[in-house]
Amino acid sequence: MAAPAVAAPVASCIFCSIVAWKIPCIKLTETAHSIAFMDIYPISKGHCLVVPKVHAAKLHEVTDEVIADVAVTMRRVAAAAGAENYNVLQNNGELAHQAVHHVHFHIIPKTSEADGLGFVWPAAAGDKAALQSLADDIKSRL
Repeated sequence: MAAPAVAAPVASCIFCSIVAWKIPCIKLTETAHSIAFMDIYPISKGHCLVVPKVHAAKLHEVTDEVIADVAVTMRRVAAAAGAENYNVLQNNGELAHQAVHHVHFHIIPKTSEADGLGFVWPAAAGDKAALQSLADDIKSRL
């Protein structure tokens, strides 16, 4: 698969504006490819974001080099946040509840059931033959 193209900043994107320091943030750390800052609408104490500095609407549009940097930043921030339990959340597209169309990862510390993201995962076994067929299809495109 070819590497995604690096997109230029988008003037209407709030995260591009934060990366360019046109909008202030409460910065935690910054690298060549990512920035981490506090979420201004937190759903738990310590809720923060890790954002690639290049604009891309969806995860599959970000280069391997940038994602590697973002992953290290996420790991460092999650550890520094000090919560034993936490969610890492990343949404792609409106049906997946992506509100800002710039890739970003939420790190959401969980200290109790009351800390954001209270949902039940539907735990029903999938049809093994259907799962194998789907896996074969996905693998053929990797």
